[in-house]
Amino acid sequence: MTLHKDVMLDFAREARTGLNEAIFCAGKTVGHIAEILTQVRARGVHVLLTRLSAEQFAALPESHRAAIDYEPVSGTGFFGGAHEVTGESRVAVVAAGTSDVRVAREAARTLRYYGEASAEINDVGVAGLWRLLERIEEVRRLRVVIAVAGMDAALPTVIGGLVSAPVIGVPTSVGYGVAEGGRTALNAMLASCAPGLTVTNIDNGYGAACAALRILRALG
Repeated sequence: MTLHKDVMLDFAREARTGLNEAIFCAGKTVGHIAEILTQVRARGVHVLLTRLSAEQFAALPESHRAAIDYEPVSGTGFFGGAHEVTGESRVAVVAAGTSDVRVAREAARTLRYYGEASAEINDVGVAGLWRLLERIEEVRRLRVVIAVAGMDAALPTVIGGLVSAPVIGVPTSVGYGVAEGGRTALNAMLASCAPGLTVTNIDNGYGAACAALRILRALG
């Protein structure tokens, strides 16, 4: 198999949308990822890698590994660098539980790739509401909130009733039994009584960050 025939990168996407193509690594062979990175390097650009497992990262050629800022919790990598951070945090990335940090970190790393610092606030789920209330003034100061939660996924609704900023809910697959791999969390967020809550697909921290970036650019 000729690997380059399987790869057709969209180098014009950033010019069209303001967001360049990210490389979703789950399901790709190491050979395909290496070929993608070779093409990216030949163009002299950088790229965000998502869902890059530790095993995939370790199996890449050393010359590619050396060019990747890899973060194992989120499975994200910056190949060839990232945009420079130019200001203070404008986005709060709030995770209900420690088990949700993987998805929350994917959102935070995506924001960082595009030069947006974020305030990561973890383990403030509503089972211990005082934890969120202790940080709520910090959350209120920021322009966009990404709220990440599994199980009953009440956190985005609670935040949506406490802040005026846009809130993006990210259901996670954390939980068991009736949690159904995140479907209960997704349905709970979609049925939220907090008006204006935006909801992504299950575990889609990357998509939530992209939505936040579009909002920030619209706000100016």
